[in-house]
Amino acid sequence: MTDTAAKIALVGRDIRKTFRRDTGEVVHALDGVSMQAHHRALTALVGPDGGGKTTLIRLVAGLMVPDAGELTVLGLNVVADPQEVQNRIGYMPQKFGLYEDLSVQENLDLYADMHGVSSREREEQYTRLMEMTALGPFKDRLAGQLSGGMKQKLGLSCTLVRAPELLLLDEPTVGVDPLSRRELWDIILRLVNDQGLTVILSTSYLDEAERCGHVVVLRSGKVLAQGRPAEIASIADKHTFIAEPPAGRAARTFQSRLLDDPGVVDAVPEAGCVRLVSAAAPAAGCDGVMRAVRIAPTEPRFEDGFMMLLKRPAAGRESTFVTLAEEPREHDGEVVVEVHDLVRNFGSFIAVDHISFEVRRGEVFGLLGPNGAGKTTTFRMLCGLLPATSGSLRIAGVDLRKTRASARQRIGYVAQKFSLYAQLSVAENLEFFASAYGLRGADKRDRIESALQRFELDRFAHLPSGQLPGGYKQRLAIAAALLHEPDILFLDEPTSGADPLARREFWRRITALAEQGVTVIITTHFMEEAEYCDRVVIMDSGRVLAQGTPAEIRNYAHAEEGRMPTMDDAFIAIVESARNHPQRTDVAGVA
Repeated sequence: MTDTAAKIALVGRDIRKTFRRDTGEVVHALDGVSMQAHHRALTALVGPDGGGKTTLIRLVAGLMVPDAGELTVLGLNVVADPQEVQNRIGYMPQKFGLYEDLSVQENLDLYADMHGVSSREREEQYTRLMEMTALGPFKDRLAGQLSGGMKQKLGLSCTLVRAPELLLLDEPTVGVDPLSRRELWDIILRLVNDQGLTVILSTSYLDEAERCGHVVVLRSGKVLAQGRPAEIASIADKHTFIAEPPAGRAARTFQSRLLDDPGVVDAVPEAGCVRLVSAAAPAAGCDGVMRAVRIAPTEPRFEDGFMMLLKRPAAGRESTFVTLAEEPREHDGEVVVEVHDLVRNFGSFIAVDHISFEVRRGEVFGLLGPNGAGKTTTFRMLCGLLPATSGSLRIAGVDLRKTRASARQRIGYVAQKFSLYAQLSVAENLEFFASAYGLRGADKRDRIESALQRFELDRFAHLPSGQLPGGYKQRLAIAAALLHEPDILFLDEPTSGADPLARREFWRRITALAEQGVTVIITTHFMEEAEYCDRVVIMDSGRVLAQGTPAEIRNYAHAEEGRMPTMDDAFIAIVESARNHPQRTDVAGVA
C-alpha cells in the first residue's frame, strides 16, 4: 500500500443510485459521484435539498447498495463486505434512535450491549464521553427530558461508545441552537484534532463547512466541486460586495429586490446592509436596482463561492412571491399582538415566566432562544393551542384567554415539525385545510390552484406529502397555512434543515407577505435570519433576556478582533451572561 493510499479512508468512483417515486418518476439521487476522504480529517458534504448527501452517507455506511460504481471504505469494498464496514464505523442519522423513556445511562448501556462493548471498554469510554459532552451530571435523566442540544450530544455519545474508526454524521446540528451547536462542534473538532478520528458529515450550515479540511458540493446527484473551503470561497473572488440600502428601505426589502437583478447571484441581509454576490465584477453596482447605491468590495467566504457554483438565474424567481387575493393591509402601526406578564406552568415547572412584548401590523418579529427556552410553549399560547396560566394575551384585538376559537380564524401556524398528513397527497392536504378554514366552491379551487403554482408544488400534486423532499415539505406547510390569508402568520423553526437556496426563497415570500400587511412571528436557530426581522426577543429559561432591533441586539456581541460582530455572537453573549448571573433581570440591558 502506498503512503497516499494509506491516508485515504474513502474512495468513491462513478457512484450511481436511482429511486422511483410512487408517481413513477425516476430520481437520480447519485449520478456519477466520485470523491475521496482522508484519514484523521474532517470532510463535509454540502448542497441543496435532494443533492444526494444522505444517500451517499447511507451507501458509505453499507445500508444501501449503489446501482453502479466503486465504493471503498477503510480499505473494504462496501458492497462485498457491508457488515465488516459497519463493525468499524459509527453512524448518526438525522433522526437518531434514542429511547426517550430510558435514562442517559440506560441509552448508553443499550447501545454498548448492541455492539458488544466489554465492561472494561465501557468504563474507559463512558468516562471520556461524559467528560467530553458534559452529560455526566445528567446520567439519570430520561432522554425525553433533555434539550435538543443535549439529545444530540447523547446520540453522538451512543454512536461513539464502541470507538469507531470512521464517524458518519448526517446533519448533526439541525434544530440545535447556536450555543449547543458551538458545543457540538467543539466535540467534533476535538475528536478529529486530538483523537485522530476520521469524520464525514453533511450540513445545511455553510459556516460549518468552513471548519472542515475538505468539502464536497453536491447538486442533483452530481459533484459540482470539491476541495478546501478556501478554494471554494475563491470562486467568488472579486464578485462579493457589501451594499448599503437606500435611505428608508429595510435591508430585507432591498435584498429581495436585488435578487430580481439578472446580474446578482446571491444577496443576504448583514448588519443592516446587504451582502451580495454579483455574476459580473466589479462594475455590477452601476446598473439596474443597484444604481446610485453605495457598494464596497469584501472578502469572499465559503457561502459566496457555494452560491457562485449554484448560480441560480434571476429568471423565474418571481414565482417565489406571494400575492394575496385581498387588498394589502395598511401599515398603520397598529399593535396586533399584545403579551403582558404571560406565564405558563406545567405542574411545578415554569415554562414561560412573566414575559411581555408587542408586535405591530406588518412586522417580522423574531422569537429566539436556546432549545428549551420556552419559545414553542409561547407560540402555542399565541396560537390558542395552549391556555396561559396567567397574564394577558390579545391577538388581533381578541382576548385569547376568553375567545380562542374566533382568534384562530385570523392566524396561520406552521409547526416546528412537519405536521400535515403524510399519507395524503399534496393536493389532498391543501383540499383538507382549505375546507377546515371555511373555503368553498370556486374560491376554494382558485386558492388551491394558486398555492400549487406559487409554491412550485404542481408537479408534486399527486405525491404523498410524506415523500416530498425536505424543502418542499416546508413549502407545503406554509402554503396550507396561507390558504385563508391570515392576518398573523406564526412560523416555528420553518427553515430547520433547509438548504441555503430554500432559505432564500422562503424569506422572499415572507418579505412579500410583510409588505402586504401580514404580521409574521417566527422562531429560528439560524441567527443570520434574525437580520430579516424588524425586532427580536431573546429568551432563555422562560424569561425574556433582551429585545430590540437586530442592530440593538448586535451591540451586546463580543466579536473577535478584526471582524464585525454577528447575531450568533450576540445571542451567545446574552445567553451566557444570563446563565452566569441568574439573579439579574436586565441581562442585556434592553429586557
